[in-house]
Amino acid sequence: DRLDVENDIEYLYEAVPQLSTVFHILDKIGEGTFSSVYLGEALMANGTKEKFALKHLIPTSHPVRIAAELQCLTVAGGKENVMGVTYCFRKDDHCVIVMPYMEHQTFVDIIGLLSFEEVRQYIYHLLKALRHVHQFGIIHRDIKPTNFLYNRQEKMFALVDFGLAQGTTDTQIELLKVVKQKTQKGGGSTGKPETSQGKRAPTSLAPPLQSLSHPRTSAPHSSSSTSSSTSSKPPDKREFSGLCKAPRAVFGERNLNSFTSIPTKTTDPKLELVKPTKTEDPATRKFISAHRRPVPVRTPVSNQRPNQRMTPAAVNLGFTCSCYSTDRVCNICMSRKQQVAPRAGTPGFRAPEVLTKCPNQGTAIDIWSAGVILLSLLSGRYPFFKASDDLIALTQIMTIRGSRETIQAAMTFGKSVVCSRELPRQDLRTLCETLRGRRPSPDDEATPHPHRDTTTRHHRTHDSPISTHPPGEPSRQHHPEEDQTLAEPEAQDERGWDSVPDEAYDLLDKLLDLNPAKRITAAQALQHPLFTDL
Repeated sequence: DRLDVENDIEYLYEAVPQLSTVFHILDKIGEGTFSSVYLGEALMANGTKEKFALKHLIPTSHPVRIAAELQCLTVAGGKENVMGVTYCFRKDDHCVIVMPYMEHQTFVDIIGLLSFEEVRQYIYHLLKALRHVHQFGIIHRDIKPTNFLYNRQEKMFALVDFGLAQGTTDTQIELLKVVKQKTQKGGGSTGKPETSQGKRAPTSLAPPLQSLSHPRTSAPHSSSSTSSSTSSKPPDKREFSGLCKAPRAVFGERNLNSFTSIPTKTTDPKLELVKPTKTEDPATRKFISAHRRPVPVRTPVSNQRPNQRMTPAAVNLGFTCSCYSTDRVCNICMSRKQQVAPRAGTPGFRAPEVLTKCPNQGTAIDIWSAGVILLSLLSGRYPFFKASDDLIALTQIMTIRGSRETIQAAMTFGKSVVCSRELPRQDLRTLCETLRGRRPSPDDEATPHPHRDTTTRHHRTHDSPISTHPPGEPSRQHHPEEDQTLAEPEAQDERGWDSVPDEAYDLLDKLLDLNPAKRITAAQALQHPLFTDL
């Protein structure tokens, strides 16, 4: 409420006293995880008053991260629909970035009112901003409507918030290179990637994951799960210490347990952890049937003392991972550390390669997010995707883009995805026009709602198992944003929604290409036939 806002403003004046000599802070206009934004007014030299946006970064922000954000604004900002920076104040550990203020409308308020021409202009200017920042080797990582300001009356646009930005391998932003090195070493920063549990974790800069054609080549890879044991006492982490050191190939591993030394006895069948190695090529292994329950391989309980512990001695050099491309996870995989990859960004806008923890991510992740925005604009639904975790988010993508296509795309960047049922690829025009109410709704099987869990009950990447929803649990939640109703079809016709060209859906298809290597770039998208006259 207003009292809280006034208290926050008073706190800001106390934290950074020099602000009061320049600005009269009028209101608090935004708040995020790492910053709060205030509206300030300054008396200019010519006697006029001008408004500015004051971004107050949380005191725990790493100095290098703050400096990197400022460098993105100063080097790339101020042109091509990218927000610039006017000034910066600092007092001790408090930092305030001053930027020009642009009046804008909230996305949720106008999405049902826009004409198709306004949508075309919106996405064109967003792509212009992305082309510009990508030329500097900047990956924004948080492309979403609230970070692309839009003044509908003045037809002005501004890409903001580089707080999570990362650099490409050839970035021109020197401080983004430092941020990359620091996160690799585990140094703190506001833009650190998170684990799937939402905790901050250091960025993994592992080498590219190996392809299917190199079954013997091992690369860092891991799984996230909890070790299981038949003993009533949870096993000590040290029991699996030997397993954690095993190199892991992504596809077709023949022998994952290439330990330098493993203590003696491996002949006792009662202590066998996994099945012995088979001679067939792992690439030819068939999926386990969808109705088979995911049960990890366990140690038999017969003749086992109550407090007997499993030890690495139970794993023979001849044993290998037995759960590849199945709906279960073996003890070897459960003992591995969870793979870490950059995943900073906003749920609902993360690309498939982010959701599956691909360690090598580029500017294509921003293009995917732009595609999700276009999908919202064409369908009139916002937010379009909303999931409680990354694997459910991937499942929702499958309901639109198809499960088979998602699995094939994941293989191209070194990930194996198992889905217990096949989900057909949706025709984007049919989907968007149905959601806009411009054509009769097919039954739910033909066009599943993007928020509704009509997909798999057991679905995972090769990194970790997941049960998306307990049986009978409703997956649909009420979101206030969804109360925004679209205009009647007759009113939509007047705004061009009765004649959306095929080029719009062709561009959407290219922006939402599941394969980041084939996904269209911002520069290529600006040359798309949809924008010929622009």
